[in-house]
Amino acid sequence: MIDLFRKLGSLTINAVWHLGFVTQFFWLILRYSGQSFTRFHLTIREVYFSGVLSLLIILVSGLFVGLILGLQSYEILQRYGSSDAMGTMVALSLLRELGPVLAGLLFASRASSAVTAEIGLMKVTEQLKAMDMMAVNPIARVVAPRFWGGVIAMPLLAAMFSAIGVLGGWLIGVVFIGLDDGAFWSQMQAGVDFRYDILNGVIKSVVFGVAASLIAVFEGYDCVPTAEGVSRALTRTVVTSALVILGLDFVLTSFMFRGH
Repeated sequence: MIDLFRKLGSLTINAVWHLGFVTQFFWLILRYSGQSFTRFHLTIREVYFSGVLSLLIILVSGLFVGLILGLQSYEILQRYGSSDAMGTMVALSLLRELGPVLAGLLFASRASSAVTAEIGLMKVTEQLKAMDMMAVNPIARVVAPRFWGGVIAMPLLAAMFSAIGVLGGWLIGVVFIGLDDGAFWSQMQAGVDFRYDILNGVIKSVVFGVAASLIAVFEGYDCVPTAEGVSRALTRTVVTSALVILGLDFVLTSFMFRGH
């Protein structure tokens, strides 16, 4: 029993220390972001790396999610004679939940893991230490542009995921099943609220982008400078980002839609 409490205490202390280190690291990123923005082309390059190069998996996944949502929604709604509301159901599912969450998970799997590997390899090859010796701040030169690139790219990817998902629902409902085109879009337009659906989805995607990008740059910067250390950092990035995104989604949803 004493050993159990000792292990629990050790885990708790390590978790609190780790959280404090992450918070301090986040503060350093914000502190040196001004220096980073003086070379804004670095951030734009990271937006391309994290966003544009992730477009293929985002668009293909969004299309298939929209197609599946269309089939499932029609199968359920036709039982109650409400098949015209299929567009509303697809749009609300994507804008409120599936768009930000699935885009965040895909972003963490593809872009965040790549950022962790890149920074980790720079640490292994001592490039970060060399920057310090040349009076170049690695936080401002390496970490901050990658962080802000992910934060900017994530909401855009989530918006594209939702848009292509709605298109997939339209293809199933109007083109293949034969629902009325006007009813599909008019029901969607009437049922989607800008504040509670679109804006809250954007807020979620921004929060997920901050979380996934912070985890990615921290794990890369903090990894053990060996091949095995980088591999473990990659695993931690994907697993931790997925868990944090799902946890934040629950918290944000409970606050956003409580009074609606």
